[in-house]
This record gives sequence, C-alpha cells and structure tokens, in this order.
Amino acid sequence: MSQDSIQGKGRPVGEQWVWLTSMGLAIGVLMVVGLLTLIIRNGLAVFWPKAVMEIELAEGGSFSMRGTNVLGGGLYGTRKRALQRADGEGGAPEMEWHLLIGNKDVYGSSFRYVDVDAAVEVRRPRRAIWIERIEYGPALGLPVAMREADGSELAADDPAFDPHLREAVREAAERRREIRRIERGQIGRINHEMLELQRRERALETREGGENPPEIQQMARRRLELQAEYEALAAHAADLRRVQQSRQFVYRLFTGETASFPVGSIVDFHYPNAMGLPGKLAHFGTGLWRFMVEEPREANMEGGIFPAIFGTFVMTLLMSVVVMPFGVLAAIYLREYARQGLFVRMVRISVNNLAGVPSIVFGVFGLGFFVYFVGGSLDRLLFADRLPTPTFGTGGILWAALTLALMTVPVVIVATEEALASVPRGAREGSLALGASKWQTIWRVVLPASAPGILTGLVLAMARGAGEVAPLMLVGVVKLAPSLPIDGIAPFVHLDRKFMHLGFHIFDLGFQSPDSEAAQPMVFATTLFLILLVVMLNAGAIVVRERLRRRYSTGAF
Repeated sequence: MSQDSIQGKGRPVGEQWVWLTSMGLAIGVLMVVGLLTLIIRNGLAVFWPKAVMEIELAEGGSFSMRGTNVLGGGLYGTRKRALQRADGEGGAPEMEWHLLIGNKDVYGSSFRYVDVDAAVEVRRPRRAIWIERIEYGPALGLPVAMREADGSELAADDPAFDPHLREAVREAAERRREIRRIERGQIGRINHEMLELQRRERALETREGGENPPEIQQMARRRLELQAEYEALAAHAADLRRVQQSRQFVYRLFTGETASFPVGSIVDFHYPNAMGLPGKLAHFGTGLWRFMVEEPREANMEGGIFPAIFGTFVMTLLMSVVVMPFGVLAAIYLREYARQGLFVRMVRISVNNLAGVPSIVFGVFGLGFFVYFVGGSLDRLLFADRLPTPTFGTGGILWAALTLALMTVPVVIVATEEALASVPRGAREGSLALGASKWQTIWRVVLPASAPGILTGLVLAMARGAGEVAPLMLVGVVKLAPSLPIDGIAPFVHLDRKFMHLGFHIFDLGFQSPDSEAAQPMVFATTLFLILLVVMLNAGAIVVRERLRRRYSTGAF
C-alpha cells in the first residue's frame, strides 16, 4: 500500500474525526461558559440598584391603572410581543418593558408589562425612593412625610428627613434583633426546658405507678417559674412589636394616591436615581452581604439564604466524613485483599451499575431504611418517652447525609481503586523486601502515594452530593427550617433536625412560588451561590490533593 493511500492524498487518515471531536469540545465549553455567564449576569444584577422610571402613557394605551395613565417602577428587562391582527394573523412584534412597580399591598401584584410605543414621556424623579420591606415586597414612590406616634409629622422636604428616617430604620432593625433574641433564644430555651421537664415527669409517673414523688413536685414548681418567665418575655416582645408599628412612613405612589406603612417594617431604603457610581457599588456590596447572612422571608422570595447555605455546607461535610472511610476501605479490600475472581468481578459490576441508579431511588431507600427502620428503632430504644412524636424516626440532616453518602460511595470506590492501581509495583515490593507487613505497606506506602487520586474521588462525590435535590425531598429538607442544625442549645449539634438546602431552595422558588415573576431574580442569585459553594468545597479538596501530589511525587513513583 502506497504512502499516499495511507495518508489520504496528503492528509492523515482520521484527521476529520480529530476536528470533529475538537468541535464537540468547543461546543461543550461554549455551552458551559454561556450558562455561567447567564447565571452570573442575572444573579449579580439582583443586587445592583435599578433606576426608577415614572412613565406617562398615551390616552387609550394598552395600560391603564387605577384611573390614571401614569405609573412608575424599576426596569427589569424588555421583551417582544407579537400582535394579533383582526384577521387572526400575527402582526409585527412590539417591545414591552418589564417593570417592577412594587407596592404589592396596594396593587395586588409587583410586576407589569408596558408597551414601549405607548409611553409619551419617561421621567426619572431624583427623589424617587425604593424601600425594601419585611413583607409585601418593595415599595416605590415619592416620600411625603414620617408620622410619629403622637400624630406629628416630619415633611420629606425637610433637610432632617433622611437622617431621621435612617435613624428610625436603624432603631427598628435593633428592635427586630431584640425580638429575635427573645423569641428564638430565651423563649426557645424555655420551651426546650419545659419539654424536657414534661418528658421526665411522664417517665417518673410511669415508673412510680401514678404516685406524686418529691421530684415531680419540684418539676411542677420549676414549670411555674418557667411559665412566669415565658409570659414576661412574651409581653416584652409584644411591647417591642407595638413600638415597631407606632411610626408611619407616608409616601405618594406614582399613580397619584397616598399610602403609608409602619417604619418598623422597613429593612432598607435608597434613592436610586440620585446615586452615583460609588453609592451604587456600596449598595451592591451591602445587598450581597445581606443576602448571604440573612434569613429568607415573604415565602422565600425576599431576604437572604443563610440557612440554606449553612444547611448545604453541613450536609456536604457530613456526607464527606461518612463516604470517605467506607469508600476507601471497600476499595482497599477489593484491590489489595480480595481474591480476584467471579465474585469480585460481580461486585465491581454492581458498584459501577450503582453509580447509574437514579437519585430518587436512593431517596426512597433512605426513607425506608434510614428514617423508618433505623430512626424508628432508635426512637423505640432511646426516646420511647417522646413517642408518638418522632425524634430520629423522621427526616433529618443525618439521614440526608447518609443517603447521599450511599449514593456517592461508588464514585469514591472506583476512584480509589484506580489510584491504588496506579502505585508502581516496585514501591510495594521494596517495602515488603525491607520487612514491612502487607498492611504496613498499604498504610505507609500505597495510601500516601494514592491520596491525590482518592481526593479526586472525594471532589467528584462532593460535587454530585452538594447539587442533589430529589433524594433530599424525602429524607429531611424543608422549605423553611425554624432552627439550624447547629446552635447554642445542648448538645449543640442536632442531627435529627430538618434543614434547608440551596438546591431545594431553587426548586421551591422556581416551581412552588406563589409569585413566579418576583421569585425569578432570587432563582438566579441562589443558583450563583450554589455554584460558588460547590466550587469552594471542591477547591479546598483540590488544594489538599495538589499538596499531597507534590509531596509524594518522587522518582520512584
């Protein structure tokens, strides 16, 4: 055969397939970059202050609200809408503004679409205020006054209005923190102690046969003390709430009417049309920080995602702590100790097939085995006095971590086996020749040399486990968790508690939110933080892996 026929008339045979594979790689990279660009752009845009537009529409336009053709809002985007002609055929598309008009308590909805061609005039009032509230979403309008509890008012055109409003908002935030400290800290501790007293009293009554020993009398006195303390704290929290409602913020909507709401419900406010670049950057950083450290509110459509970040982080760490020992030990046995034969081949085939099982199947198994069987058994053995209220016999962060560990253990086993197989035979034989036992060789030579590959398996397991949602919906994740899995109440780590997860938070916002348009920006922002959390967890494991690789990459290996 001639050289030309082998090379395909001057071109190596198969070169077109090389270009085809490179094109596939390029398309994949572009898709990933495009997806990340979309998420980052829309996720960060949530925190950037948007200008408030006051729009005057033409008479007889496609939008009329509350008897006026004037409205205002922040621009969230534009879209094309195809028109329908009288003959039923589609006409030329026209542009629409997607406006966040806010004031959901007044209008009933926070978003509107407005025809661009119907706008006669667009103004950007410098004193237009954007107020973030505890409930009902943002309020947009023009400030009028702040009304005190005694009926006196401070007009918005007074130079002292903005500092006075800022101070009132700061005081309201301090009162909210105090209410939270009372209700979740002190009252939470009292409720926990009262439940423990009730459980111990019931156990003593059962043991004493219905008699009234001195211990029960002492518990009854302690319960009375706790009840008195509870009532005092509840009354103090109620007083603080009344103070929160005493001041009123009065403002004029762009549609003309005047509205008001308590200053205590204001989280923050700003004048976006009057802000320069430094002010916008400061607002962006503040909003980003508050999103990370605050709790969600308003059906998870407002506020922050700290409980979801914390729950995802703790669950992923628990999963990693569980999956690594089991995965590594199983791989060591299969590679180093088990006799290679039909049985071991069947085990390896089963492990590889287990990696392809749908995640919801693991969720069903975790619900049946971990929650109902193991958790129910623990309740009957250790917490019988709390039944029928389950302690471990219901979903919790422990069962979620174990379920995901079971789901990701095949990844760790396969990666560990490959890492063990990559250690040169000479290193093993040299260790054995120097008198080391087989276990000493594995522990001192093989495992350190294969540690980078083992950590690669951990990185893959963490990446998959942190993003899973379907099994968690069955074994412990909830829409809103009242308490974190780790807090200041003994025993401080509560593995039986339900938790929030970033992945489920995204699902809840995207598909179960009562207002999908208001939740859409939060979906992008939460997705961005889920990606960042996974990247941070993986980056930590990769850094450790590279250090181990440099440490054990000798000439012998």
